[in-house]
Amino acid sequence: MIHFPAQRRGPLSALSLRLAAALGLVLAVVAAVYLDRDGYRDVNEDGLTLLDCFYYAVVSLSTTGYGDITPAAPSARLVNVLFVTPARVIFLIILVGTTLEVLTEQYRTGRRLSRWRRSVKDHVIICGYGTKGRSAVSALLENGLDRSRIVVVERSPTALRQATSAGLVAIEGSATRSSVLIEAHVKNAKSVIIATDSDDASVLVALTVRQLTAGQVRIIAAVREAENAPLLKQSGAHHVIVSSATAGRLLGLSTSAPPLIDVVEDLLTPGQGMALAMRSAERSEVGRSPRELESLVIALVRRGKVVTLSDRAGALIETGDMLVHVRDDRPQQASTSG
Repeated sequence: MIHFPAQRRGPLSALSLRLAAALGLVLAVVAAVYLDRDGYRDVNEDGLTLLDCFYYAVVSLSTTGYGDITPAAPSARLVNVLFVTPARVIFLIILVGTTLEVLTEQYRTGRRLSRWRRSVKDHVIICGYGTKGRSAVSALLENGLDRSRIVVVERSPTALRQATSAGLVAIEGSATRSSVLIEAHVKNAKSVIIATDSDDASVLVALTVRQLTAGQVRIIAAVREAENAPLLKQSGAHHVIVSSATAGRLLGLSTSAPPLIDVVEDLLTPGQGMALAMRSAERSEVGRSPRELESLVIALVRRGKVVTLSDRAGALIETGDMLVHVRDDRPQQASTSG
């Protein structure tokens, strides 16, 4: 099942408001009839009880009108002319409006689904919307990826609600199932990020994605244990990030070189000060040394491989190189005021 980004006011909210309005209208008519109950005549001629007033209000507003209870006194007839009849019209408008609301919402959802299926392409699929998945989405958005090009695959109803509340399209189901990945249009995807809670599931997802895409879609996976990283690469993952090993290195650095932790946190925290970025080399930069550029370049990416500046191949920038550099990621106001 496909879940689209949450709207400000859903159909259930609109229906609840209409239901409350209809109920309030019924209660108002019941109160008006009960206060003037002596002016009404029923077939039993034993007077109107509160239940009779509810009965009369419901059959009158629904335009059924059995005629077993009728206004006899002038005051009761006046109340029917000035209040009950307009209330009947309003009640019908609420009922018809509610029906139209449901039909319109179904039609709108169908059109939205059809439009999404036609346009989804070169998107990024996030398998798992836990801590790692949410962080991956944040990084993608910070790098300029449009929110509409991110599709979340998740089983948890709570995580699905969080994803749609964040403005993302979410597919309900397990990413290990081919039908779910096909629903996410994995063959047209640009890349798949595997951020599941277990290494076993990550391996199964990688195998399924590779089988469906014949290795044409880039797969990035996160694992908890380093010993599972080779298995994931054999399963088709192009890049594997070992979360436990990375956390362990940071813990070690915090003891031996505490300032380095501050630098790493600065690079990884958006809006903190520094951020890693990558851009294409400009024509005027080709043939120059990366160290001569105004921006702080720390590496080159040439034909899909990382070239460090200490290598002889990284001495000069070539056509088609991507420059990995450190940019100023402070908010604009902070950077201009400083």
